[in-house]
Amino acid sequence: MARRLLAAGYHLVVHNRSSPSVKELQAAGATAAGCPAEVAARVDCVMTVLPDPLAVAEVVLGRDGVRAGARQGQLFIDLSTSPPALARKIHSELAALDVAALDAPVSGGETGAREGTLTIMVGGDAHAARMGNPILRVLGRRVTHVGPPGAGQVAKAANQVIVGLTIQAVAEALALVQAAGVSPGLVRSALRGGFADSRVLREHGKRMVDGDFTPGAALRLHLKDLRIALGLAKEAEIELRATAALAEQMERLIANGYAEQDHAVLIAGYPPLAGASP
Repeated sequence: MARRLLAAGYHLVVHNRSSPSVKELQAAGATAAGCPAEVAARVDCVMTVLPDPLAVAEVVLGRDGVRAGARQGQLFIDLSTSPPALARKIHSELAALDVAALDAPVSGGETGAREGTLTIMVGGDAHAARMGNPILRVLGRRVTHVGPPGAGQVAKAANQVIVGLTIQAVAEALALVQAAGVSPGLVRSALRGGFADSRVLREHGKRMVDGDFTPGAALRLHLKDLRIALGLAKEAEIELRATAALAEQMERLIANGYAEQDHAVLIAGYPPLAGASP
């Protein structure tokens, strides 16, 4: 995403907790900063992309966080996936400094980030959404303002429920095919273009058949997202039975060492399929 912004002509000041990616971006024309507060002090728009809510809270609201360097009139955009309550807290804290804030989680994986085809779900007030739209359009093909602060995170929770349950459905279907003595690869090809077709069948189904679980999205991160959805459901007093069962399946796989593998590794919860001949 940073490379796409550089290519679009934006000047970037960057910080990361590990240095290799910062050095790569410096070589591409970005300027390095020592902490999030320093980034905020030097730019008009601050963007964060972080793996979990604890990191978001620390980087934005911590001692050397974005808030410490923020100034009136700035825009803050969080592209991470975190609980709606945290997004609302950040919005409130930054609003006190007259800083506009958006929660804008993304979907589309590494490929979408690289190609600028992400789906971006935006929460925040209308003025902030208008401010952020030109920047977000560099990163995503579909950018939708879905509602007030926290609404982007609600939309992302829904996205992760759908994606997770669809991956599970593809895993179960291919496991059934294998157990019945038919080629999972051929059945996957046969289903392409029919009513069962989906990007998950095309991409994750291929990973399952090939046994290639190099992470595009690590299983542990998807579980984190489902826990956000389940927490939101508890607040809303609605039961997500299928999502709860899927989260338990992910927990079992993570306990067995699959945490850092792609979420297509859900197939590992069934009789061996990975590496089946196409």
